[in-house]
Amino acid sequence: MSIVGFSVRNRQFMLVAFVALLATGAFSMLTIPRAEDPTFPIPVFPVVAVYPGASPTDIEQLVVDPIEDRIRALEDLKDVKTSIEDGLAVIVPEFDVSVDADRKYDEILREVNALRGDLPSDLAVLEVQRINAADVNIAQFALVSVTAPYHELDKAARALRDDLARLPGVKKAETWGYPRREVRVALDVGRLAELGIPLTRVLQAVGGESLNIPGGSVDAGNRRFNVKTSGGYRSLEQIRATVIAGAPGSTLRLGDVAEVEWDYETVKYTARSNGKRAVWITVAMQENQNIMAVRDRVWAAADAFEASLPASMTFERPFDQSKNVQARLSRLTADFMIAIALVVLTLLPLGFRASAIVMVSIPLSLAIGVTLLKVFGFSINQLSIVGFVIALGLLVDDSIVVVENIARWLREGSSRVSAAIKGTNQILVAVIGTTATLVFAFLPVMMLPGTAGKFIRSLPAAVVLTIAASLLVSITIIPFLAAMFLKEEGDEHGNVFMRALNRGIDATYGRVLHRALARPVQTLAVAAVLFAGTLALIPSIGFSLFPKAGTPQFLVTVNAPEGSSLTVVDSAVAFAERALVKRESVRQVYANIGRGNPNIYYNIQSLAERSTRGELFVLTREYDPASTPALLDSLRVEFDAYPDARIQVTEFENGPPIDAPVAMRITGDDLDSLRAIAARVERVLDATEGTRDVLNPLRVSRTDLRLRADRAKAGLYGVPTAEVDRAVRLGLEGLVAGRVRDRDGEEYDVTLRLPGPARKGPEVLDRLYAGSVTGAQVPVRQLASLEFETSPPVIQHYDGERAVTVTSQVRTGYNTDRVTRAVLSVVDTLSLPEGYAITAAGEIESRQESFGGLGAAILIATFGILAILILEFKTFRGMLIVSSVIPLGVIGGLVGLWVTGYTLSFSSVIGFVALIGIEIKSSILLVDFTNQLRAEGVGLDDAIERAGKIRFVPIVLTSMTAIGGLIPLAIQGSSLYSPLAIVIIGGLVSSTLLSRLVTPVLYKLLPPTQEEVTQTGEFAVVAG
Repeated sequence: MSIVGFSVRNRQFMLVAFVALLATGAFSMLTIPRAEDPTFPIPVFPVVAVYPGASPTDIEQLVVDPIEDRIRALEDLKDVKTSIEDGLAVIVPEFDVSVDADRKYDEILREVNALRGDLPSDLAVLEVQRINAADVNIAQFALVSVTAPYHELDKAARALRDDLARLPGVKKAETWGYPRREVRVALDVGRLAELGIPLTRVLQAVGGESLNIPGGSVDAGNRRFNVKTSGGYRSLEQIRATVIAGAPGSTLRLGDVAEVEWDYETVKYTARSNGKRAVWITVAMQENQNIMAVRDRVWAAADAFEASLPASMTFERPFDQSKNVQARLSRLTADFMIAIALVVLTLLPLGFRASAIVMVSIPLSLAIGVTLLKVFGFSINQLSIVGFVIALGLLVDDSIVVVENIARWLREGSSRVSAAIKGTNQILVAVIGTTATLVFAFLPVMMLPGTAGKFIRSLPAAVVLTIAASLLVSITIIPFLAAMFLKEEGDEHGNVFMRALNRGIDATYGRVLHRALARPVQTLAVAAVLFAGTLALIPSIGFSLFPKAGTPQFLVTVNAPEGSSLTVVDSAVAFAERALVKRESVRQVYANIGRGNPNIYYNIQSLAERSTRGELFVLTREYDPASTPALLDSLRVEFDAYPDARIQVTEFENGPPIDAPVAMRITGDDLDSLRAIAARVERVLDATEGTRDVLNPLRVSRTDLRLRADRAKAGLYGVPTAEVDRAVRLGLEGLVAGRVRDRDGEEYDVTLRLPGPARKGPEVLDRLYAGSVTGAQVPVRQLASLEFETSPPVIQHYDGERAVTVTSQVRTGYNTDRVTRAVLSVVDTLSLPEGYAITAAGEIESRQESFGGLGAAILIATFGILAILILEFKTFRGMLIVSSVIPLGVIGGLVGLWVTGYTLSFSSVIGFVALIGIEIKSSILLVDFTNQLRAEGVGLDDAIERAGKIRFVPIVLTSMTAIGGLIPLAIQGSSLYSPLAIVIIGGLVSSTLLSRLVTPVLYKLLPPTQEEVTQTGEFAVVAG
C-alpha cells in the first residue's frame, strides 16, 4: 500500500496524526529560543595586552611580534589584524568559519600561556577573549545619582548584579562606568628616604601581609582541626599596623610614614544617563533561551531592587532588547496575517471546499517547520520569520496541484476515496520533482561559507524545512481531507471565479500565444533583447553587502586628539549630550567617557578603555525609514562644527563587522613611508564625492615624554634602572601592593601613591627617590630627565606586516560600491615605493568573500536543479526548455530593484538564487502537460496551445500565492528583506508572463521526439 492509500484509508490514524502535528508545532513555538538576530560562535579570538606606559613601538617589539609569530603558525588561520596604541595592543586572529571554535580557542590560549614567560613581567593584562553573537547584553540599566558617593553606587550595583547573575537563563551580569574603590596608601617618600627604607621593602611588606595562605589541619586525638593563618587584610587598622622596618626595641609601621584611607582609583572611565552621573548594570543571556522569558525574570528582580533603593538614587531601564525582538515579531506577524489573507484571495477560483483543504496545509506545514527548526538548533529571529513568510506563498503549491487533480477525477465520476488515491498517485513523482527543485534552490544558501553564511542560514533553513513539510502534507493529509470533504459532483468549468479567470485567459493569453507560435524566432529575439537590456541596468542598480539594521538606537563616537586628557573628552561628550537631548525623537542618552558603551549589538565590540575616547549610546522613540536618517544627517552637520574632537554618528548594520564602508589598507615596513602614503590616500578620499568622516590613524603624531635614565650615573650610585622606573610609576600611576577584603567579602586593591591629587604633573619627579643596593635613597632627578619624543599614535598590522587603514563613511543617498570604485580609480594611479601596496578593504573586501560563496551556491543550485530535470524528462531538450525560464525571472528581479532603488545586496542575490527554483517549478507543469498531450496523439502546435491555456490557471494561482505571501515584506521598507521579496515578486511576474510565451515557443523550436515524449509520459502532470 502506498503512502497515499494508507493516508486515505486510515482516517482515525490520520486524525490523530493531524492533531499531534498541530500540538507539537504549538509546543515548539512556545519553547523555541527567541532572539533579535541569529546567534553563533565566531572564530575570532582577540588577544588583549595592556602594558602601562609603553609606547606603541615598544609594545610592537616586546609583545606583539612574539604573539603574532605563535598565532600565525596555527592551522585554518584566515588573517590576523593588530592595533597597537599607547599601553595597549589588541591582536585579532580570525579563523576559517568551519573550525571548532572551542578547540581553536583552547589552541590560542595554550600558545599565549606558553609564551607568557618570554614577555615583559610587568604586563598588567594578557588575556584571550572570545566573540559570540550571543554575548550581547539584552538589557542595560542605569543607577543614577548626583549626590550618592561612588562606593554606595558600587554597593547597590553589585547587589543587583549578583541577584541577576543567579537567574535562570542569565549568562552574566556586570557593572560599569565608575572608578573602583581602593585603599590609598599616601607615602611620605621624603621620610622614607631619611630613614633609608627603599620602596621595594614597603611593597614586600604590604604584599606579604595581604597574602592569605591556608594553614592546613592538625590532628588532636580523635579530632581534626583546621588551622587558620593570620594572613590577609580585613581593615584599615591592619594595613596601618603593617611593620615595614624594625630594630631591637622598636618597629616602624606603615601608618608612621603614610596616610592610609579609603579612596577611589584614578578616574579613567565614567558614565552619565541623560547628563546625570550613573552606573551601568548589564545583563547577557545564555544561548538557546527565550529572550521574552529571561526578560520577565530580569525585570521582576529589577522591580524588587528598585523598591529597596534609597531616595538619593533612581533606577532607569530604557534599553530592553526584547522590545526590538517583540517589535520585529509583531510586525512580521502582522505581515504574516496579511499574507495569509492574500493567499486566501488567490485560492478563490478553486472553490470554497478546495480552498479550505489547501489552506490546511499552511498551519500544518508551519507546525512541522517550527518543530524541525527547533530540532536542528535554530531560533525564532527576524531572518527565520522572513523564511516562514517566504515559504507561506510556496507551501500551498503542492496542495493546489494535488487538490486540482483530485477534483478532475471527481468530475470524471470517480468516488472520493478513489479520486484522492488515483489523483495523488498520478502526479506524485511530478510533485516530488517540483518540490525538489525548490529545495535545491535554497539548500546551497544554507551551506554558504563565512560569517555572512552563518548569519543568513536560519532564513533558508526555515524555507527548506517548511517546504519539505508541505510536500509531506500534500501527499498525506491533503488526500485524506479531500476524500472526506470534496464534492463528488461539480461544474466542470469551476465556480464563478474560475470561469472569469478562464474567460480572461481565452480573450488575452490564448491570442497572444497563437501569434507568438506563428513567429517563434521574433518572440525569442524580443525576450533576448529584454534580458540584455535589464543586464545593462546593473551598473545603475549598484552593489552593496548588508543594509542598515533599522533599529531605534545608534552610537555617537568621540575621539579627541592624541595626548588629550579625559577632561577634553568629557567636554566633547557633554556637547554631544546637549545636542541629542534637545531632539524630540531622542528618548535616552547613555554617555561613556573613557571607553565605549558595553556590548549591545552582535557585530559591534565595545571600545577599549582609553583617555581620548568616549561613546554615547542613543535610544530613539522609534525607527522611521524617512525621518531617522535625516536626524542622523543633521546631527553629523552639528557635530562636524565641534573643534576639539572628532564626533561621529554610527548606525547599526546587519551582517559581519567591517572597518568602514570604504577602507583602503596600506601595507609596508617603514612607519614614515606609511604615514606619507596614508596622507595621499586621505586626500583622495576627502576629494571623492559621497565620502564623509574620513579617518587617517597616522594623521597626527603623538608627542610623549620619555624618561631618559643616565645608566652610567645610576651604576655609580648602585641604583638598578628598574628602581627608577618603579619610583616613577609610584609617583604617576601608583603601585598596587596587595588586597584587602571588606566585611561583605569584596576585595579591593591596596595602592601605594604619593600624597596629593591623583593626576600629577612633571614636577612630581622632584619628590621621588630610587633605592640603591646599599640602601641609600637617591633623588630620581639626579639619575633621569624627561625629554619630548614623537611617536605614532597607533601601529597597525595585517597578517604580521605593518599596515594602516584609511577609512571613510558614505553619505546618505550615495552607493558604497560606486564611491569605492571612484576612490580606487584614483588610488590605482598613485605611484608607491617598492614593497608597499594599497588594497581595498571595508565592504568591498567583505562582499567579495560573501558573494564568492554565493557564486558557488548558484552553481550548486543550478546544476542540482538541472540534474532533477534530467531525471524527470530523460532528455536534454526537456531540461533546456524548462530551464529557459531562468533569465526571464532575472528580468523582473532587476527591474524591481531598479524601480524601488534597492541595490544588489547579499539578500537580493539570495532572492535570485531562490527565484531559480520557484520559477522552474511552474515551468515543469507546462512542459509535463505538453508532453502528455503529445503522448496521447495531439499535434505539436495544438498540444502547445492547449497546454499553455489549460495549465495557465494553476501556474497563475501558484505564482499569485507566492506573490501574495511576499507583498507585505516588499512594502515594509526593510532594507534587509524587502529587496529579497522584490526580486522574487518581480521575477515571478516577468517569468509568469514571458515564460508562458517563451517556453512554448522554445518547445516548438526544440520539440522532444515522440519517443522521448512517450518515455516521460509517466511523469506528466494531468490537467484539470
